[in-house]
Amino acid sequence: MTAAADADEAAELLAAVPASRRVALVDPRFVGHVHALRLGLTDPRFAAASIPGALTAQPEARPALLRALRRAVAAVGAGAPVTSPGADAVTEDRTVPGRLAAALDAEGTAVQRPELGSLTASVPTGPEERHAARTAVAAVDDEAVRLRSAVKAHDGFFTTYFISPYSRYIARWCARRGLTPNQVTTASLVTALIAAGSAATGTRGGYVAAGVLLLLSFVLDCTDGQLARYSLQYSTMGAWLDATFDRAKEYAYYAGLALGAARGGDDVWVLALGAMVLQACRHVVDFSFNEANHDAVSNTSPTAALSDKLDSVGWTVWLRRMIVLPIGERWAMIAVLTAVTTPRIVFYALLVGCSLAACYTTAGRLLRSLTRKAQRTDRAAVALADLADSGPLAQAVAAVVRRPGGGFTAPFLALVGALVMVGAAVFTPYGGLLIVGAAAVYAVLSGLAVSRPLKGALDWLVPPLFRAAEYCTILVLAARSDVPHAVPAAFGLVSAVAYHHYDTVYRIRGGTGAPPRWLVRVIGGHESRTLVVAVLAAALIHGSGFTTALTALAAAVALVVLVESIRFWVSSSAPAVHDEGELA
Repeated sequence: MTAAADADEAAELLAAVPASRRVALVDPRFVGHVHALRLGLTDPRFAAASIPGALTAQPEARPALLRALRRAVAAVGAGAPVTSPGADAVTEDRTVPGRLAAALDAEGTAVQRPELGSLTASVPTGPEERHAARTAVAAVDDEAVRLRSAVKAHDGFFTTYFISPYSRYIARWCARRGLTPNQVTTASLVTALIAAGSAATGTRGGYVAAGVLLLLSFVLDCTDGQLARYSLQYSTMGAWLDATFDRAKEYAYYAGLALGAARGGDDVWVLALGAMVLQACRHVVDFSFNEANHDAVSNTSPTAALSDKLDSVGWTVWLRRMIVLPIGERWAMIAVLTAVTTPRIVFYALLVGCSLAACYTTAGRLLRSLTRKAQRTDRAAVALADLADSGPLAQAVAAVVRRPGGGFTAPFLALVGALVMVGAAVFTPYGGLLIVGAAAVYAVLSGLAVSRPLKGALDWLVPPLFRAAEYCTILVLAARSDVPHAVPAAFGLVSAVAYHHYDTVYRIRGGTGAPPRWLVRVIGGHESRTLVVAVLAAALIHGSGFTTALTALAAAVALVVLVESIRFWVSSSAPAVHDEGELA
């Protein structure tokens, strides 16, 4: 820390700091909580941030800060504002850092201004103001505020009342010992994998241990995010690991339960794969709806208004959060049922609970979409097209044939295609060419569905319908094949494909767009993979060939997708900020 006598000297000192380092300007008269400074000056997610009397800039915002400071030297010395009269209210901070923050905003460099709540951050100009500021600082325990703010503002009932009251202290313990959120995230994954291994033993002791370890994994899963918020250790890698590991932990646990049941003579692989398919489809409904509507113009709906009104009644908020069976409630249910019942009952409960939750959330989204008056943006249409995951076959169809106009033609074509595909998988004779024909029809209808921009009121249903068609086709064909280990191989294939779909969502949320087109072409897109599985089912009727082919396909997809995903997320082009995830 270096003191500058005036703004001119501050500019010289800033220019001398290596360009790769963050810099901060703090008014020497500043009075406030340490955590207020921490929030304003150390959050790595923002290029520039400011609180009253303090300003920070990351390397990418350093040139703009230096330009603003040099322009402001004469004005500040004369006591004149940096910006013109009548500017935004942020110019009320008349200190040098405050004026520079306003100048950065005016130049186009976004300045984050964190909510301080009960924390104090001020620059008093006289003894009375200084005394009042110091009294305000003494009246609030900033460590207690820091602990409270480490917990997500919106979380499920189980997490809020049964995990967060003590996991925040675990987070503080980790911070004081220098542990990072990524280390805690990894520990959560390892714990969940051990839980899956315990479940795979097929013994009552193993099931009890699995339930306990799964809950411990969830405690650590909450702790890593709380540690990141407590110590402001946000990172691109951490956001990616936290998002992907949650899915990996849950689906690995499903596999462990299925292996344990098989040891006891009960084959529940179909139920395990069904639970994974249902959960993945639930997620893509959420993702697709949010991407279609988060920046919609004139986004109003009576249904949304009713939901906002219900939010003012406390108990309805918790009830609705529990109905959707978020991760906390879901993992608690899985853990308890694993310990006291059988894997088959666990999967029955999962399928029933997730089905009810899916019906509730999807019905609400349908009502909002049909009752709101909104114009969807080009960005939303591109995001939905990326989430559709259309491969070369669908793209070829879309290039030569356009679907008819109309607000509901895209979801209608996607629904018909999905029904044709899944219906053929369920009802046609296994091993016949009808399933291949159905897959060809599905590819054509899929191409028609995406042949125009997806801007209709219900076009967000197109990606979920494609996911359901592909995943359910793989599930049904593997289950009907009567080939040993075909369903576990299908479980692996759906896991690899689902990872690609989740990865697409996280890239779009980060603002970097979908994975490169070459990746989608290499792994085929949803319609090509569905056609390949249909051809394999028709051609490899006897022996273990179908299992081997599914396994090879799963390995190939997983290898290509994981290598590209890891390359992207450790690269400099990866997004710096994610949201904190969905309840489910």
